[in-house]
Amino acid sequence: MGRRTAELGRGVEKAVTWTLKNLDGVVAMVAALVIGTLDILDKNFDDNITSGAILLVLAALVFGTLTERRRRVTDIRDAMKDTREALQDLTMVRALSGDELERALDRARRTTDRWEFKGGTGTYLRAVTLPVCVSEAQRLRRSLTVRIDIVNPADEQVCAAYAGFRRTFAHQLDTVRPEGWTVDRTRKEAYATVLAACWHRQRLTTLEIHVHLSSVVPTLRFDLSATCLIVTQDDPRRVNLLIERDRPLYDYYVTELHQAREQARTLDLGRTEPLSDEPTIDEVERLFRGLALPLPASFTDRDVSEIIDKALHAENPYRR
Repeated sequence: MGRRTAELGRGVEKAVTWTLKNLDGVVAMVAALVIGTLDILDKNFDDNITSGAILLVLAALVFGTLTERRRRVTDIRDAMKDTREALQDLTMVRALSGDELERALDRARRTTDRWEFKGGTGTYLRAVTLPVCVSEAQRLRRSLTVRIDIVNPADEQVCAAYAGFRRTFAHQLDTVRPEGWTVDRTRKEAYATVLAACWHRQRLTTLEIHVHLSSVVPTLRFDLSATCLIVTQDDPRRVNLLIERDRPLYDYYVTELHQAREQARTLDLGRTEPLSDEPTIDEVERLFRGLALPLPASFTDRDVSEIIDKALHAENPYRR
């Protein structure tokens, strides 16, 4: 008995729901049946009532048509919204070229409290990215976390491989001579990036900076901020890639960069010697010895001075 009552209740509920959804059609159908039946059974039925009923039925049908049209428009809008969101998810990567790249990097630098870099020797990093990020952190009185992953200057084999890679494609660039990339230059550039990291760390107490040295030659550069990831190459004329923070690919690369650092050598910057505003040769040599990353015995005072200049007075290598 209880089951039959429940089934009856569900049936009534479904009937009421269907009637409400199709109220216009129900009204038209009931009106047509009532007026039609009366017209057939009563010959004296007023023609005006019949005509009015016909108009009522037509009005109900028009109302139903308009309602259905509104439903279809809403469905189309919902479908377009879903399609647009799907396309946005598919286009997780945006291409950057020319001035677009510099504008994207500048926006990323000025709106972040962290920066992760993975690349060759970090020339652009120490010339532009690190000074700007540190300056913004000082201006806004906020903390800054920087992670740097570059080639290991103590690994002559990887430095030779990186220099060879850069020479291979340097002939395509107007600003770089193929013979410009040597093992010595690669080592000096990498040492300069380490020195720059230590120098900035000693001048901003809210700066947490980590340096990792890799024995794998990179072919791309990764700059990851709190808002986006920008992937570039050594040729600024080639298309570069931007991945926004809310895209899944961003999170994939966060993990990838973390794993790369885990396999690299990590420097203990807490062991660094104090550096003056314009470090001396002796200060720099002591600093690298304290990091267990001594400069090559073949490096002269002139070579060390060149490293200091590259560290603190580097020029944007892609400035036009």
